[in-house]
Amino acid sequence: ISCARSLLQQGMLGMLVRSSQLAVRSGASWRGRFAAPAVRSVTNRTGAVMAKAIAVGDKLPQATFKYFDSEGNMKEITTDALCKGKKVVLFAVPGAFTPTCSLKHLPGFIEKGDEIKSRGVDTIACISVNDAFVMDAWGKSVGCGDKVLMLADGNALFTKAIGVELDLTDKGLGLRSRRYAMLVDDQVVKVINLEEGGAFTISSADNILEVLGIK
Repeated sequence: ISCARSLLQQGMLGMLVRSSQLAVRSGASWRGRFAAPAVRSVTNRTGAVMAKAIAVGDKLPQATFKYFDSEGNMKEITTDALCKGKKVVLFAVPGAFTPTCSLKHLPGFIEKGDEIKSRGVDTIACISVNDAFVMDAWGKSVGCGDKVLMLADGNALFTKAIGVELDLTDKGLGLRSRRYAMLVDDQVVKVINLEEGGAFTISSADNILEVLGIK
């Protein structure tokens, strides 16, 4: 009797195992047909998920910047007000008063500002993850005048929204922006020259002039 009971239990166990295997295979097949597509994302070195970097054909996200006008009043401007129905050059730097930004990047756009605007550009704006006071002081220190609008993205909201944040915490600078220059026409990106980190190879005023000469 005990042998028969043992055989019966073994048979039932085998049936359960086979049923489980069949369920697993069926489930895998179902998931293969109906699973949601994988979401492409980028992670920084801390493991935080970042938005994919903005690309040609994308519309600029809604954002608000702070700046000082020519009379010394702090103002705000949205991406809509800045770019709607206009052709705009936006370039970004990792930090105000930093060497490459102060000696090459910003001065290049000041020097070539009139030439760039003569090719149909309404506004040239510099963006950095700094406060408006720093951006205003930096612009004055390099003789910016009205050639370039100095925009503060103090909380990096725009920078994060377009997926170009740069983690410089190891250098004591916190979260900043990658260097880039983009041509925007009626809020849509037409050209984006995005550097690796803070490199300065493809985002100069001359690079933008080359693009404007082609268009």
